[in-house]
Amino acid sequence: MLFLYSATIAALIMSVIADKNKTALSLKTALKIFLKILPDLLLVIVLAAFILYFIPASTIGRYLGADNQFFAITLALVFGSITMMPGFIAFPLCGLLLHQGVPYFVLGAFSTSLMMVGVITFPIEKTYLGVKTALLRNFISLVIALIVSLVIGIIYREILL
Repeated sequence: MLFLYSATIAALIMSVIADKNKTALSLKTALKIFLKILPDLLLVIVLAAFILYFIPASTIGRYLGADNQFFAITLALVFGSITMMPGFIAFPLCGLLLHQGVPYFVLGAFSTSLMMVGVITFPIEKTYLGVKTALLRNFISLVIALIVSLVIGIIYREILL
């Protein structure tokens, strides 16, 4: 983590040296974008916290646990596909689910589909990409999420061949 902060600070310093005005403009733009998404970000974090608080660990473990691998991975892909979140929200959420006993391969399916497949964003995608391209992009993303999940399951020996 220290490396990422150091690299970011170094890049910012180089940017200031290259052009102070462009750096200031880009920082203002980034702050505006951050403040614009902050309410949604906080809402998602609060909702995830409430869900994890009110749903017992045994329930989460039962539905997303490794007892029925096919059901668990299918459920993770479906839940992940419905919403769309950036990685900085998805990964902490997966960390919370991991502590609830959810296996790595299910978290792989959930987090990958969460960041790549977008049922909610489909109307926007079809407007800009067209229906065929938007469907193809989402289908390919879903297949990639499944492959990622299976590879993780094999590596962590949660799925036996």
